[in-house]
Amino acid sequence: MSTERTLQHIIDARDSADGDGVKIRRIAGRHVNAQLDPFLMLDEIRSDDSADYMGGFPAHPHRGFETITYMLDGAFRHKDHLGNEGVIGSGDVQWMTAGRGVIHSEMPEQTDGRMHGFQLWLNLPAAEKMKPASWQEIGRDQIPAIVLPGGGRVKVIAGNVEHEGHTVAGPVAQGTTQPTYLDVDLPANGSWNLAANPDHSLLVLVFQGASTELREGQMGVYQDGDSLTLQAGSEGMRALVLGGKPLREPIAQYGPFVMNTMEQVEDAIRDYNDGRLVA
Repeated sequence: MSTERTLQHIIDARDSADGDGVKIRRIAGRHVNAQLDPFLMLDEIRSDDSADYMGGFPAHPHRGFETITYMLDGAFRHKDHLGNEGVIGSGDVQWMTAGRGVIHSEMPEQTDGRMHGFQLWLNLPAAEKMKPASWQEIGRDQIPAIVLPGGGRVKVIAGNVEHEGHTVAGPVAQGTTQPTYLDVDLPANGSWNLAANPDHSLLVLVFQGASTELREGQMGVYQDGDSLTLQAGSEGMRALVLGGKPLREPIAQYGPFVMNTMEQVEDAIRDYNDGRLVA
C-alpha cells in the first residue's frame, strides 16, 4: 500500500538579479539548503522586456556542482572553455557538470520578445566535485511527454516515471543523486499521481496557475511517502517536480563555487585567480 506524501514546507521565490543585471526570481540560501538537498538553487527568468535579460551572463566560473538550464520561451547561447557552444531554445535543456571547473557564458540569442526559463543547481557529492567537466545538450524532441487523461501532460526531462504499466525514462543519464526533473501541466481541477522514491527529496515549484496547496511562485517540500498527488486549482497548473537522493554532506558556498569546506572554496578562488581552475 502506498503512502501519500504531505506538504511540509513552502518556500517563496524572491525577486533578485544576477549576471549583467538579469532580473530573476530565486529560491536559494543557507536557510533552505537542507530542504532542497541535493539541489542548491532554482532561478526563473520570465520577462517580455528585453531590458530585463539582455545583459545575460558573461563569462564566469563554476566548480563543484551541475547546472541545468531549461527554456520555455526564447533562446540562450552557451559557450565554455572546452570549446562547447550551442543555442538552446523553447523546450530545450542544457545539462552542464562543472566538476573541477568550467568557465562559460550564457547570453540571450534575441533582442526582443519573451524570455522564460529556469536554471537549477544540482550538488555533486564530495567524491565527484573534482571530476572533469562535461556537457549535455538535449533537444525538445528528445524529451518524452506523457499525455494524461483529461488533457494534462508530463514532460520527463530526467528520471523514470511509471505510466500505464510502462516506465518512461528521461534522456539524462542517472548520476549519484539520481535526479528527477518533470514539467507537469494540468488542466483546471485536474490531478496526477506520481510514484516517488521514499528515500528521495521531492519538491514542486508552481510557475503557472495554482495547485490546491501552492500558488504561483511557491515551492512545496513534500516528505514521508512513496506517492504524490498533484491537484490543480480552477485555473489549471504548470509546475516543475524535482526529486533526488539527498547527499547530507556539508555545503560551503561562495558565489559560483560549491564545495564541502571553506578551505576548498578558497582553493577554488585561488585556482581561478591563478588560471588553474580549468587546467
